[in-house]
Amino acid sequence: MNRTSRFFAVLGLIITAFLFINADMSNKNNNENDPKKNTSDFYEVKALKIPANLKFAGEKVPTKKSDVKERIDRELLVNTYWQSNGLLYFKRANKFFPVIEPILKKHKIPDDFKYLALIESGLQNVTSPSGAKGFWQLMPKTAKEYGLEVNANVDERYNLEKSTEAACQYLLDAYEKFGNWTLTAAAYNAGMTGISRKIEQQNVTDYYDLLLNDETSRYLPRIVAVKEILNNPKKYGFIFDEEDLYSLVPTHTLKIDTAITNLASFANTQGINYKVLKIHNPWLRENKLNNKSGKLYQIKIQN
Repeated sequence: MNRTSRFFAVLGLIITAFLFINADMSNKNNNENDPKKNTSDFYEVKALKIPANLKFAGEKVPTKKSDVKERIDRELLVNTYWQSNGLLYFKRANKFFPVIEPILKKHKIPDDFKYLALIESGLQNVTSPSGAKGFWQLMPKTAKEYGLEVNANVDERYNLEKSTEAACQYLLDAYEKFGNWTLTAAAYNAGMTGISRKIEQQNVTDYYDLLLNDETSRYLPRIVAVKEILNNPKKYGFIFDEEDLYSLVPTHTLKIDTAITNLASFANTQGINYKVLKIHNPWLRENKLNNKSGKLYQIKIQN
């Protein structure tokens, strides 16, 4: 190596050392000025072990069947590593499961069906491309058959308590037809007629033996996976404090059997605004309540 080469080599080392020291000092200064980090310093993606003895509503999931094992594995992976969505599941479940659980219990429906509502809507009042609405994703015809009012002015599919009652009646009818809770849950997705037709065509009686479309095939494994994750947050890498979870805002109920011509004005008389009124009563679809029949409605008012 000649003198010129040595010179540039030494110069390069000096510059590299300078940049390293400068970057290190900068990082130290940033760490000193920054508050406690809000995210983890470590991140790994690893294969998940399928838990033994997975069950839905007390009915065993046959994970020894290779296709069932793969379907469960898929849903565990998707719902574990879609972290933002998973964490929102924990937050919303803390808020809304206490409303759903006693209604399921009243109708003697297994508690696991609260996870069905979770995967249907993410515990949000969403609308599907087919027109299903609310936490329980009820179609208009089904909702009306089970006693809900559905029109442009009032849509009780957005009423959590009433829609849960309607869903329970559907589930009880499906259970009476199929005799087990796994097929009952599948029928919630594919319809009682749809599941009955598949059973007849394929000459089997077990959900896990049926060849179904992709959505219904994933349905129970997804419920089972979400149940497993929500019951074992740390096992699946979800870290949070109780204060991070959502909770219901206290309300009281007004019984109304007359029309309300302007809900915004009505809200103001109750010490709240229109937005707050609609947050607690999303089933009110317009800025008025027609109520031509004199029906008794229960309107929640934030305390």
